[in-house]
Amino acid sequence: MHNLALALHHSGHLVSGSDDAIFEPSKSRLASAGILPLTEGWDTDKIDPTIDFVVLGMHAKADNPELLRALELGLEVISYPELIYRQSEHKTRVVIAGSHGKTTITSIILHVMNYFGKSVDYLVGAQLEGFDRMVRLSDDADFIIIEGDEYLSSALDPRPKFLWYQPNIALISGVAWDHINVFKTEDSYTKQFSAFIESIIPGGSLTFNATDTVLGELVHSSTSAIRKFPYETPAHEIVDGITYLDTDEGPIPLRIFGDHNLINLEGARWICQQLGVDMYDFYEAISTFSGAAKRMQLINYGSGFWIKDFAHAPSKVKATTAAVKKQFANKPLLAVLELHTYSSLNPEFIPQYNGVLDPADAAIVFYDPKALQIKGLPPLSAESIKLAFGRSDLKVYTDAQLLEVAVKEAFSMADTTQLLFMSSGNYGGIDLTPYGG
Repeated sequence: MHNLALALHHSGHLVSGSDDAIFEPSKSRLASAGILPLTEGWDTDKIDPTIDFVVLGMHAKADNPELLRALELGLEVISYPELIYRQSEHKTRVVIAGSHGKTTITSIILHVMNYFGKSVDYLVGAQLEGFDRMVRLSDDADFIIIEGDEYLSSALDPRPKFLWYQPNIALISGVAWDHINVFKTEDSYTKQFSAFIESIIPGGSLTFNATDTVLGELVHSSTSAIRKFPYETPAHEIVDGITYLDTDEGPIPLRIFGDHNLINLEGARWICQQLGVDMYDFYEAISTFSGAAKRMQLINYGSGFWIKDFAHAPSKVKATTAAVKKQFANKPLLAVLELHTYSSLNPEFIPQYNGVLDPADAAIVFYDPKALQIKGLPPLSAESIKLAFGRSDLKVYTDAQLLEVAVKEAFSMADTTQLLFMSSGNYGGIDLTPYGG
């Protein structure tokens, strides 16, 4: 939302906003643009008849006082995906969807476009090197690259965000049940991707991960008048901890690694080809791609490095853990995972994590009992988590101070052990800065 505000401000619109808490880096970026709210919280006096429209984010609930005031005044209230569609109605819309990998794929595409100086609009959920903000809305770009999220649009608009966009060119990276608070069953979740496929403009294209069996069934059952392009993991090899992509021009060293990232790269290549970037130009650009923020970040510490990743859903945790173990097979792996989202803390969903940490030689899971209270979920026990993950040796922490002691001990072995931290949260606020992150 703050990136959208910055993009609209940059385009010359008069923008204001509210939130009950504003964190970094959003706070500094909004302040630099001169549009940081003077106070945090909700104030109905900010809502007046001169406002053209209100953009409602997912954080604001249906009983939000500013929202209720806007509706009382008869102001137009829209979700941000609706606004993005309005701004791109006359552009070629390229939408990257999937339960996992969509941020990385979108980021690779933008990196390649930026490398060759090609002007595109975009919406992506992670910060990229070389970009000052992660939403761009302009009058000159013919294409817009959109990271298509399957989560709900707003408190007033329960459809998935990606159903707004009506892509001309689409990609789905895979389908793995998530967001159990909204999609109570795997079938109800999967149906959203069927609807997304049907939303592709007739004559458009769908590029899809052919290694995903669930996705394959959805694609092959669709009768939409679209072109379908499957992709798989490209040929590669790992030498001394570096992944080399096998190409007709010889091996190309990459700064990213992991089978999931390689298949993301291949999907991005297919999209870039449809945007006019040939295979050899793509390979030239991709050798300089170092990843999106919070995705497989290598953080220097001592004589080596540790790895920080945003992974939290089962499919993401599984892929990330396996990738790190495969890439650095000469060192034992300690994986530290925080259960932070509603799905990951839901007793009905947690069994989906069975086996995801198996590639790690040792594993820690942390969750904050306060998060369970906030989300209205029942208490969890350490034994139930060990059973769900299928690891009797799993160490489970619920106290951030005790976790910090364990983390300190882990970093004392960092020269001989590869450390992997995965979370969409902050591990109860423990301090990782002494270790470079």
